Amino acid sequence: MKYDLIIRNGFIVRETGTIRADLGITGEKIADLKAGLESIPPCGEIDATDRYVMPGGIDVHVHLQLPVGGMVSSDDFVTGTKAAAAGGVTTVIDFADQDPEKGLMKGIENRMKQAEGRASVDFSFHSAITNWNDSLKDEMKDVIAFGIPSFKMYMIYASKGMQSDDADLFSALETTVQNRARIMVHAESDKVMNLLINRLLPRKEELGAWAHALSRPNFIEAEAVQRAVTWTEATGGRLYIVHMSTGEAVDILHAARERGVDVLAETCPQYLLLNEELFKDRARGHLFATCPQLKKKKDQKRLWKGLAGGDLSIVSTDTCTFTAKQKESWGGDFTKIPYGLPGVETLVPALFTFGVLKKKIDVNRFVSLISTNPARIMGLYPEKGCLAPGSDADLIIVDPKKKRTIDYRDMETNCDWSPYQGMDMAGFPDLTMCRGKIVAREGRFTGEEGYGRFVPRKILTG
Repeated sequence: MKYDLIIRNGFIVRETGTIRADLGITGEKIADLKAGLESIPPCGEIDATDRYVMPGGIDVHVHLQLPVGGMVSSDDFVTGTKAAAAGGVTTVIDFADQDPEKGLMKGIENRMKQAEGRASVDFSFHSAITNWNDSLKDEMKDVIAFGIPSFKMYMIYASKGMQSDDADLFSALETTVQNRARIMVHAESDKVMNLLINRLLPRKEELGAWAHALSRPNFIEAEAVQRAVTWTEATGGRLYIVHMSTGEAVDILHAARERGVDVLAETCPQYLLLNEELFKDRARGHLFATCPQLKKKKDQKRLWKGLAGGDLSIVSTDTCTFTAKQKESWGGDFTKIPYGLPGVETLVPALFTFGVLKKKIDVNRFVSLISTNPARIMGLYPEKGCLAPGSDADLIIVDPKKKRTIDYRDMETNCDWSPYQGMDMAGFPDLTMCRGKIVAREGRFTGEEGYGRFVPRKILTG
């Protein structure tokens, strides 16, 4: 067989195991995988001796150029996908909000116009439902046929007109029994959270960003997760909890899955690596505000256990980048901090360093969490998420011994700070390839701007 490129002598890492082999690429696809592939000129070669060859990361939860409170997040589809490539992520899934007047498909069309010709890695969207009504049951069929079989609903943000109440969620979950889509839920208890926020507002100058943590105790997430699980169990529907941050929520998830409830969940590196003590820093604490917010060290331990044991299926980032100046718009009022962190560029190294190298997970579980599970659960498998003949040639080559100190000035993200500034991380790819094209080398984007394409997804089987 004639190949365009052979990657030789690498350790091929898949969720099922690791082998030493050559990997042959023809066009955009992996053509062969075995030791001693024979090259027929002209054929490029890359020596991956003593390095890992792994499927590219799939970040299923990003927010690029997101309008928030009169501003727009600083990583758009250009800089955000360049950052993804530099960090080893070859596919991102963003969100398309329901158009208030014209519905779900119009919202998707609007988002497609922002991404097409600008994204430099492959991309898809989740359809975000912000105003549930019975007519959406039919429109969901059109969205699924278009290639988007996942729908996000918010249990918070009533003041922004985005909240779905219990009846909305119950009804939407009922529809997934027939259409086999999956409802993704931001699970926090809105009314109690706002009650606590209002109680703390008179002390905002005294507490600063620390009030952000005090106003959102762990039960704010746990109660909402329990409620969403209850509606899923009652309807027989299909649920996915985004950005899970508390140990209590993982316990609820574990018990539900033991009972056979069809519920999956993700967590994010910020909840695994950082904790709420950062909010006590009067000068910089506000930079770390997210929703849900960073929790306690005991939560980190339960999240890691959940990743290792299978309670949690995916690590995503919830990337939503704001510069230091944008974050400063809070003006000392913790309710006005723009929520979000830069993260897509550090997804792969963060989980590799603090998961694999710290022996919390092995390298095969690592691949399942950042690539294979996301592909399978989100309807991209086996085109993406695995290294096998016929799959897209989306891959990264990683020297497991090579470390790099995180410095925002050396990164592709359009941000002038990093939540992981000064941390030493391994796992940054020496090379990132998307559909057979090299898009990044040694932490720098080297590909073609706009190379990424929309990837239709199938009905979710995970």
